[in-house]
Formats: sequence, structure tokens, C-alpha cells
Amino acid sequence: MSKQTLEFWFEFASSYSYLSVMRIEPLARAAGVTLQWRPFLLGPVFLSLGWNDSPFNIYPPKGRYMWRDLARLASRYGLPLKLPSHFPRNGLLAARVALAGADEAWMPAFCRAVMRANFAEDREIAEVEVISAILASLELPVDTILARAESPENKQALRLQTERASEIGLFGAPSFVTPDGELFWGNDRLEDALEWVKKGGVAAP
Repeated sequence: MSKQTLEFWFEFASSYSYLSVMRIEPLARAAGVTLQWRPFLLGPVFLSLGWNDSPFNIYPPKGRYMWRDLARLASRYGLPLKLPSHFPRNGLLAARVALAGADEAWMPAFCRAVMRANFAEDREIAEVEVISAILASLELPVDTILARAESPENKQALRLQTERASEIGLFGAPSFVTPDGELFWGNDRLEDALEWVKKGGVAAP
């Protein structure tokens, strides 16, 4: 990683990742920081911690707080919010597509569209039809991208990326990792992470 680069780890099923995916590009641009988008899967990470579901489902008071907090923050940021009819949704296909397009200019717009589908439109992002419609709306070659996303090589790449998330100590999403290995967790730490990179590893006063 270059000195002005930030790894952005996110999950399409993650409520707080929704907020960060929708906000991060202009903030990074203003800070002069280059983003490395890192889609991964929280399910295997949670299993490694002994959870078989989202902690927001395992602990109902935590879940109720999260949805209210999400509503407050979405209102502050001017983002639409419609609670998913079930949570968490399966973000596997979306993550594969995002990883397949990691070096493509369309990838951030795709991520935002998937997040809107999940958290503002209550659409089933696990369905091929929904992901295909999103790709088509971006005027992208749907069949070509889906084939690349579902290739054995790309599936393995996502498994390895998810394993790396555990290896570097991630336990939730969104998470931000700086070039010097500093970890920031949560949408409310996005600005702090960018400031850390901008200052070259020095905490803002």
C-alpha cells in the first residue's frame, strides 16, 4: 500500500457498511486518499468468533438500537432507508461481482447500487436477476461480468480475501486499514481513518 492509500473492507449485508459505501468516495477524494475496496463475507468471520448469525440478531436490544441509530444517521447524511424485510441478506454474489471488478471504474457505482437495493429498496440482492438489473442499469456487459464473477478463480479469490480479513483481525464491517496497519472499525471511524492516512500515521489533534 502507498502512504496515501486506505483499505476499505465492507460487506453488502452490513447495515453500517451501507452508510460508508455511500459516503466514502467524496470524502477520500477531498482527503487525497486512494481507496482499495475490499469486499468480504462476514459470515465466516462471525463463525470464527462463535456466532452463527449477526450479533444484531443474536442480541435483540443491540439490533433494535442499531436500526434506530441507522435511521438517525441516514437522515443526517441524506440517505434513503427502508428496513430490509429480512436481515442479513446474502451478499455472496454481489461480493463476487465487486471483487471481479475491483480494478474497474464501475465498481464503486455498482457497490452503491447494490447497497441502495438492499437498504433503500428492500430488494433481494442474492438474486441473479437483481444483480443483473443493477449491472444493466450501469450499461455494463452483464453476462461477461457474471461469468467472471462466478469463475473458480474469482470464487477462490473471495475466499482468500475473507480469510485475510480474519488474519488481520477484522471482526466487523465496515473496517478501514491504513498503510501502517492501523485498524479503524465502524462507519463512525471513516473520517478518522482518512485523517490518519492524510497525516501520515499521526492522530489528528
